[in-house]
Amino acid sequence: MTTHWTITYDAADPRRLARFWAGALGYVDEPGYDFADGAALIDPEGRLPAVSFLKVPEGKTAKNRIHLDIRVAAGQPVEQPVREQRIRTKVAELVAAGATTLGEEREPNGELSHIVLRDPEGNEFCVA
Repeated sequence: MTTHWTITYDAADPRRLARFWAGALGYVDEPGYDFADGAALIDPEGRLPAVSFLKVPEGKTAKNRIHLDIRVAAGQPVEQPVREQRIRTKVAELVAAGATTLGEEREPNGELSHIVLRDPEGNEFCVA
């Protein structure tokens, strides 16, 4: 039997970070979640894990030990040029929403593997 789980981010501004990730993931606010120092998002189709954000007094001090990767071509066989364009399109959307691009990683054959970014509070994540 599987267990439902939530990934939780510590945040200086939980609601701001939740707005960013709602757009990044296509998630919506969790109905009934009413906590002044937090925010929670759910998959509107109810299939994927929830994401929550809790206010903490300290700032981020080191690289994340866990992070989300956004997979724009997951489960779909696509040609490399199409996959790369999907990655770049999603990265452009995320940068417009407040992310910062850190760099690109390539496969040994030169194909784009993923792009590394930071969310508005500095948490690293990848778009692949």
